[in-house]
This record gives sequence, C-alpha cells and structure tokens, in this order.
Amino acid sequence: MERFVRKSLLFDFYGELLTEKRRAVYRDVVEDDMSYAEAAELYGISRQGVYDMVKRCDAQLEEYEEKLGLVARFEKARELVKEMMKEETSEAIRRKLEELLEQL
Repeated sequence: MERFVRKSLLFDFYGELLTEKRRAVYRDVVEDDMSYAEAAELYGISRQGVYDMVKRCDAQLEEYEEKLGLVARFEKARELVKEMMKEETSEAIRRKLEELLEQL
C-alpha cells in the first residue's frame, strides 16, 4: 500500500485517539501537505518539534493498528467486495458475503 494512503487510512481510523494538538499538526503536515517550517510557525514550536511529533504520531497510529487491526479488516472487506463485483452467480456472491461477515 502506498505510504501516503496507509497514513491517511490510519489517521482516518485512529486519529481521534490522538491529542487535539497532535491531531491538528498531523492533519496539517500529512494530509494538507504543510511544510514542517509552516507548521512550526503556526503552532509556535520548532521545526524539529513538528518532525518529532509527526514521527511519534506515525508510531502511535501503527501501534493502534497492530493492536486493533481495523485498517487490515477494512482492506480485506474492500478486496472481497471487489471480488464480489466480478462474480456472476448469486451463490458465489453469498459465499463472499459470508466470508466478509466472518472477518468482521
């Protein structure tokens, strides 16, 4: 999975578990493509502080995923739906839906 897409998915699933300030800085830098210098000026911290905060957030989001696995389940469900869309019979679709439900 592309790194940016993974970061975005992790943030979508677990971003609310970050502190308000970390969430804001992470959103600005990762999702809105703000430079470390711009974020540092906006939040009144050093550029190195912004860099460190983003790295800590990445690690924390990955840790949440390791423990909860929501992104992996989402990706599996998405793949099963893609496969279902290719299927022609209702029996094949039913089997895929059962598999999907077991994953959830």
